[in-house]
Amino acid sequence: MDNNAPGSGGFKAGLGNLFGGSAPEYSNTELAGVPLTGMSPLSPYLNVDPRYLVQDTDEFILPTGANKTRGRFELAFFTIGGCCITGAAFGTFNGFRMGLKETRDMAWSKPRNVQILNMVTRQGASWANTLGSVALLYSVFGVAIEKARGAEDDINTVAAGTLTGMLFKSTSGLKGVARGGLVGLAMSGAYALYNNWDHLTGSSSSSSSSRLY
Repeated sequence: MDNNAPGSGGFKAGLGNLFGGSAPEYSNTELAGVPLTGMSPLSPYLNVDPRYLVQDTDEFILPTGANKTRGRFELAFFTIGGCCITGAAFGTFNGFRMGLKETRDMAWSKPRNVQILNMVTRQGASWANTLGSVALLYSVFGVAIEKARGAEDDINTVAAGTLTGMLFKSTSGLKGVARGGLVGLAMSGAYALYNNWDHLTGSSSSSSSSRLY
């Protein structure tokens, strides 16, 4: 059968009109100049210029005055929930370990299982409550300091961590408050240093290279 017959051309044109217009025909010379990778040139197989599919900007719309990153108030829910789940998981593991240690002289029976289960439940709830309370205090202090200062930076993180440690150990006297504040300061300072490590190392490397040249 001859594919160049008028009937076959009409059939191809009909299919082209059915799917959005007749497809343009390209010569071998034009097809040889089309690279296999990249989306800058016009594709010979589509009726759409692939350059319109490349997005150089963000593909989401933000409200007027909104930030591209989540604020402390939005992250507070994730922080509190994550700390509660982490505390429950750690408390469960610790309770299971303590239950096995305390009942190692008992045979595997229902009383031993109940005692281990009680230890797991008690430790899981205790650790979840502790870490959840710390996360709640840290989030409240962080949001309050951010609103008071009108800025979001590492100063808020360090201040919120220090105040959280002081308030959490406020029932242990002045020495306990001081120890809690130092622990909070150290942990929040280490977290702020971790977040800015790339920036600090980049600045130090650029300054050293500038001194060499």
